[in-house]
Amino acid sequence: MSRFRYTVEATLIFLSVAQLTTALKCVCQLCANNTCETGADGACWNSVMLINGREEAVKSCLSPSEMRGQVFCYSSRNVSKRNCCFTDFCNNETLHLHPEKPPEGPGWGRLELAAVILVPSCLLCVGIMIGVCILQGQRCAHARGHKQDVEEPLDDQSLMSAEKCLKDLIYDMSTSGSGSGLPLLVQRTIARTIVLQESIGKGRFGEVWRGKWRGEDVAVKIFSSRDERSWFREAEIYQTIMLRHENILGFIAADNKDNGSWTQLWLVSEYHEHGSLFDYLNRYTLSVEAMIVLALSIASGLAHLHMEIIGTQGKPAIAHRDIKSKNILVKKNGTAVIADLGLAVKHDSGTNTIDIPANHRVGTKRYMAPEILDDTINMNSFETFKRADIYSLGLVFWELARRCSFRGIHEDFQLPYYDLVPSDPSIEDMRKVVCDQKLRPNIPNQWQSCEALRVMGKIIRECWYANPAARLTALRVKKTISQVTVTKDIKD
Repeated sequence: MSRFRYTVEATLIFLSVAQLTTALKCVCQLCANNTCETGADGACWNSVMLINGREEAVKSCLSPSEMRGQVFCYSSRNVSKRNCCFTDFCNNETLHLHPEKPPEGPGWGRLELAAVILVPSCLLCVGIMIGVCILQGQRCAHARGHKQDVEEPLDDQSLMSAEKCLKDLIYDMSTSGSGSGLPLLVQRTIARTIVLQESIGKGRFGEVWRGKWRGEDVAVKIFSSRDERSWFREAEIYQTIMLRHENILGFIAADNKDNGSWTQLWLVSEYHEHGSLFDYLNRYTLSVEAMIVLALSIASGLAHLHMEIIGTQGKPAIAHRDIKSKNILVKKNGTAVIADLGLAVKHDSGTNTIDIPANHRVGTKRYMAPEILDDTINMNSFETFKRADIYSLGLVFWELARRCSFRGIHEDFQLPYYDLVPSDPSIEDMRKVVCDQKLRPNIPNQWQSCEALRVMGKIIRECWYANPAARLTALRVKKTISQVTVTKDIKD
């Protein structure tokens, strides 16, 4: 009997280690086919929360970053119950806040194991798994380390207290160690209590509405069902650890809402009343100082996206792939934020792989870099995606600088290449102008009489070089603009 017990324990350890080193398949209510797959460091997640007196259940995958967030595997007294597990489809059960009669028979049973090892053996198995996880290193330490009672974590009830505004919620989560957004149930609670006010924009993805949550304005991006991948991808990118930045659109929540006849895909973010940079430049001219503030904030946002942050709470390098004036929003204080991350790609420096989304959308033709237009881009090099972003950034800066009023002189707003291609150009139209004829938008001679505009013109030229390797980096653009002095120009 003793020998049999050792054999069983060894088998369980082997199965546990094997499970921890392979991808998991989990039940997912928010995913296509109700199934998701997490990496070797992830887990299946099962949760129930009391909302307006009713139990609301959520089942999904947890990424390693979410497991490090200190909130996803915790339960809260009387208001939520959560379970993280580590076998395929182990979250395929419905949790309840009030415990039910336990099922007959052990959860780990297989063949003779099912007949011999009952409930006490299950407890032994859990203990063995915890021990194996600790020995395997940081991966499982994060999953089980929540047992250390260092500090009572934030629970959903305290997060959603009535007196808290959105800034408070986001601050709480930013300082609690997650850095990757609010818990899924909190996101769902917020999304389902938003009242839509008015439509403020339409695009290829669907429609943008202004909504109200507890008296605060929010932006609700409603994706069409055919663009589900963009919705899922954008929500995934926004919840990347350490992505939050003053010059990247503030993400609040993602949810799918079934109204009975079709499913709406919601992405909730901060609301900026000035709208896109495209709209803003159409309405207003810019002072030299306002131009520099906008350009610096755009470059700062892109530099943060492109930058990899090393560490436990690190961030992968991200390339946007659709930089244009319509995907940049203007804040009330005159700075800008980069939005629309549905096409973004992430770089894993550990494996040197690029996480490219399976998405039918492409970037905007007018802003495509030469190497994309002539199909010479190296899709296996992450640097090429960053350099394509820089080319697009140069075109956005050209739009900005044209609307700068210096000594009473400024030009009407125009899109790049407005005088060289049709209003809705094809890939071939753009390739002919950008690649074959090697043309670029015109930089007026009068920019030379203003120091800030002269620097902007130089940056723009160095952003849209035909040779991608010769282009500036986002960090270099940011540093150069930050050194521009506008006081003398304003007084002149």
